[in-house]
Amino acid sequence: MLKKNLLSIAVVTAAMSLAACNDTETVADPVEPDATTEEVVAEPMAETDPMVETEAAPMADDMNMEATQTIAEIAAGNENLTILTAALKAAGLDTMLMEDTKYTVFAPTDDAFAPVLEKLGVTKEELLANTDLLKKVLPYHVVPMEVKAADIPYGTDIETANGKTISISDANVITDATGNTANITGTDIMATNGVVHTIDAVLMPE
Repeated sequence: MLKKNLLSIAVVTAAMSLAACNDTETVADPVEPDATTEEVVAEPMAETDPMVETEAAPMADDMNMEATQTIAEIAAGNENLTILTAALKAAGLDTMLMEDTKYTVFAPTDDAFAPVLEKLGVTKEELLANTDLLKKVLPYHVVPMEVKAADIPYGTDIETANGKTISISDANVITDATGNTANITGTDIMATNGVVHTIDAVLMPE
């Protein structure tokens, strides 16, 4: 009887130990989660705002605005052409440059007149009072047709509004009737009645 009881106790103890081992293995070996099969969908990239592109790169039409002023008005509004503007008015030639006829004007800047005043030994006021001289010199800076920079006939005699000619080299240097030269410093200032090119010296017809 005692042996039978001892055997029963041993069996129970072994069973409990085996159960404990199974519990330990269960804790030590966690169950891995099932692998997900859900697809990850990439979000589309944000589209570029077309308004930003328009502001950064203006249209060609905005860059080539139509001229709204005559040659005389352009000269009057240019702070570097004050002597030329006054000379045109004094000689009565400002009205000519407000007409619909197309002209090209090689416009001497204020600095360009300084050597002339020194050479003639006169003041600006005295020069402006000499209308006979102005009527000879100023038309020599005008070509009675529109000639943009790209259309200048280099190396060819160009007849001016007073009948005398000038020539222009491919380096944009004008030679007048006296052999003196002037550099074209600015080109294609477009007007409703032609175009203005600025120069750094006054041209002399004789």
